[in-house]
Amino acid sequence: MAAPLRIGLIGAGANTRERHIPGFQALAGVEVVTVANRTIASAQRVAAEFSIPRVAPDWQSVVADPAVDAICIGTWPYLHAEIACAALAAGKHVLTEARMARDLPEAEHMLAAARARPELIAQVVPSPMTLECDATIRAMIADGVLGEVREICVTQTMGAYANPDAPMTWRQDIALSGHNTLTLGIYYEAVLRWMDEDVRVDAAQAGIFTKQRRCADGTMAAVLIPESLSVLGRYQNGCRLLMHLSGVESGPPRNEIRINGSKGGLRLAVPEKTLWHARPGQPETQVAIPAAERRGWQVEADFVASIRDGTPVRLTDFATGVRTMRFTDDVWAAWQR
Repeated sequence: MAAPLRIGLIGAGANTRERHIPGFQALAGVEVVTVANRTIASAQRVAAEFSIPRVAPDWQSVVADPAVDAICIGTWPYLHAEIACAALAAGKHVLTEARMARDLPEAEHMLAAARARPELIAQVVPSPMTLECDATIRAMIADGVLGEVREICVTQTMGAYANPDAPMTWRQDIALSGHNTLTLGIYYEAVLRWMDEDVRVDAAQAGIFTKQRRCADGTMAAVLIPESLSVLGRYQNGCRLLMHLSGVESGPPRNEIRINGSKGGLRLAVPEKTLWHARPGQPETQVAIPAAERRGWQVEADFVASIRDGTPVRLTDFATGVRTMRFTDDVWAAWQR
């Protein structure tokens, strides 16, 4: 009987508790054996809730633990590169939370560390919003159902930053998040799956409307990450990419992606996971997505299958993560020009 695969957790935020721990614990022959969090007390609470046998005092102890085979990184982006590179150097497989890193240089450092240890699995948690529709969208584009793809329009808005008195979150803290802005990277990753081509960033405009926010310790700090962002890009074939992301929209949020082609268009209603097709001058009809194509969340199972069976990492490998971070950095540079 094969020895169990032993997982060490570094960072146990909401996604780790809601997704990764239950996902790993549901797999045969996989054990979550230790956890480190920002404080020992919070790690102890997670360990008690999920029956994890050991609590580590810091992330370095998890990386150095000889009884750990693979690391799941659930921290904020500021630690992803340091932990991933240390874990790979220590001979551990790595699953890191999205976003991959704070910026492109950190992501490239992670990719170099992974390529230096090709026998190890290095995976980024994939952008999850479109997983059930990706295969269908990709096939409809490839089969020419839409004709020549002319533009892709991404809209994602909410009101988390509309209140100027709301406190600073980690997503707005440049020391913790780096250049990651709103949902830019995770939506671009989804589009990248369909187009499989990098986009040239032509222009970006951003707004920071509340210049300072209160931190957890009561002090005020400058907000340096945009609260609203618009991006214009272009592919080699002339197809346009338009993205509008906002955290300052009052009222109902908007969350959809449209793909417009010469023969018709697609509209993905992201929260509902429904896909709609329209030909020119015709009403929309819902696309029936076969159950076999509705992939859904399989992150932990994919990670384990890659370790055990050598299944190539698709969602998402470090090379793709670097492409996403390059786009993120290109947008950052564009709005600052």
